Amino acid sequence: MASKPTKRKSIHATKLNFRPTTSDSNLDYKGTKPTCEPTSIKEIFTLMVLFICKKSLFFDTNLKVALYLGCLFLISLIADVATIPKTYLSRSDNIFNKYFVKFAWGWNLMLIVPFLTFTSYIYCCGQIKKITKHHLPRIVIATFFWYFWTKIFNIVEASFGKCQIKQYGSKETCLKAGHVWNGFDTSGHSFILIYGSLFLIEETRSMINWDSIKEYLRLEEHNRVTKDTAQSTNPLRNLSEAEFKTLQFNYEKYTPYIRGFFVLITLFQILWDVMLVSTMLYYHVMIEKFVGGCLAILTWFFTYRFWYVHPKLLPKLPGEGVFKYIKKTTKEPVPVTHRRRTGSIVNGNSGPMFMGRPIYTQSSPQEDESTAT
Repeated sequence: MASKPTKRKSIHATKLNFRPTTSDSNLDYKGTKPTCEPTSIKEIFTLMVLFICKKSLFFDTNLKVALYLGCLFLISLIADVATIPKTYLSRSDNIFNKYFVKFAWGWNLMLIVPFLTFTSYIYCCGQIKKITKHHLPRIVIATFFWYFWTKIFNIVEASFGKCQIKQYGSKETCLKAGHVWNGFDTSGHSFILIYGSLFLIEETRSMINWDSIKEYLRLEEHNRVTKDTAQSTNPLRNLSEAEFKTLQFNYEKYTPYIRGFFVLITLFQILWDVMLVSTMLYYHVMIEKFVGGCLAILTWFFTYRFWYVHPKLLPKLPGEGVFKYIKKTTKEPVPVTHRRRTGSIVNGNSGPMFMGRPIYTQSSPQEDESTAT
């Protein structure tokens, strides 16, 4: 009598599985790293807006400064010798000049103070002392220079000018009598618009690699839960448990507000650039605008490129906190090679290329064969 055929046992019921089951309590395993959560359409749209804002705000600052100086000289010089057609922006009572430029520093502070507070509270892991010593003083210093230079401009104009009617010896009495005071009127608009723009750009640099903090938090939480002792390059690995929890909570809570302020700051920076062009075309003479712009650039350079970068001086640059998340990229020098024309995707001895990158990253196949023999 033939035996009844038995059902083949599934391999999934054996111990040969790649990942052990939870019943195997004697096995010690770490598990795989968690995957990212699916991105919603709202998040994708937000990231697109932030990407555009970063492209606008983080345009090469050195090139931007050169453009400021060049335009202040050339456009202002053209405006001095040519007749520029009048537009709405040529009126001193236009809405942008009346409600925004005249209160430009107030608008800057209204946006930067909460932005800096939220961001520094996150990357300083809630350490108020570090925030007040390393970051908030930058706002006080910038406000001091704004007040200092605007006062100097007024003093110079009042001290070295004269009224069109000689009987009035002071600027105040001359203007009250309805006459014109002739003096060197350094353009406060050029100063505040350029210095304000550079101030906004520098203070928002903490947004560089901001989204990478979320990934660092996810991976570090996994390492701490699984007690993975393998060497990690995560910048959060040295945080205490309290600091890590504080960072985790604050990042999730305040990031939506930070993003909103970042978009508003970008819009205001664009507005300052537009009003700067209006100033070049319709207000002051070239030398007054050029001097105001130069003082703004020199003040920015002294603070953000000389003072704040010094390792032994306070305050520090935006983004410097308990951990480092902003990656500083350095361009490696490109070796000079003699290229020859070829109809193939193989460029000389560099090996096959794909989208401009070599497939063989260490050596070419010809070099491997020569070394093998």
